[in-house]
Amino acid sequence: MSSDFWTPIKLSVEIASMSVVFVFIFGLLSARFMAKKQFFGKTAAETLLTLPLVLPPTVVGFILIIIFGINSPIGRTVENLFGSTIMFTWWAAVIAASVVAFPLMYQSAKTGFLQVDPGAEEAARVDGANEWKVFWYVTLPLSSRTLVTGLILSFARALGEFGATLMFAGNLPGRTQTAPTAIYMAIESGNLDAAWLWVIAMVGISFLMLLSTSFLKQ
Repeated sequence: MSSDFWTPIKLSVEIASMSVVFVFIFGLLSARFMAKKQFFGKTAAETLLTLPLVLPPTVVGFILIIIFGINSPIGRTVENLFGSTIMFTWWAAVIAASVVAFPLMYQSAKTGFLQVDPGAEEAARVDGANEWKVFWYVTLPLSSRTLVTGLILSFARALGEFGATLMFAGNLPGRTQTAPTAIYMAIESGNLDAAWLWVIAMVGISFLMLLSTSFLKQ
């Protein structure tokens, strides 16, 4: 197959891979904090963290434009530092994918942390382990199955992101045109053969991702 076919798929995998790095780190930290701390407004904070899961992609895209656009403080700062805006770049696609995938990682990590026996963590503390060692050597291993599941689901969600990416990162071939946006443009232009091939590739990748989570539950 030509490079024109593989480029959007390659971009999708690269963007999803980078996004899950951020999602995994911030998902772990947020889930750990929320699982252990009680504070006023916790329910509202958790709702805000999971909100991208139910928001229309166009709403997410609009919010990202407001936050990172050229008229925003963040957008102006980035332009002053790097000489270009975030919008319509590879990093914009990563940000969009990270935002929509984050709730899946957060929910999985929180579920895993809550399932860890507090007695095991307390025993490690009694043996002299500090909180970092308890988290690294006890909490993470005992919740590893749910964490890996969250990572896989987050990757699959980031891989299939379309609406927010199209609004925030655009559809620039070779730069921000992911497989979902390539499918949309192929249908719009009447190139159904290419659309079918991309659809089959995405269905295959997504199927393998979900299948792997089923094995983790066994």
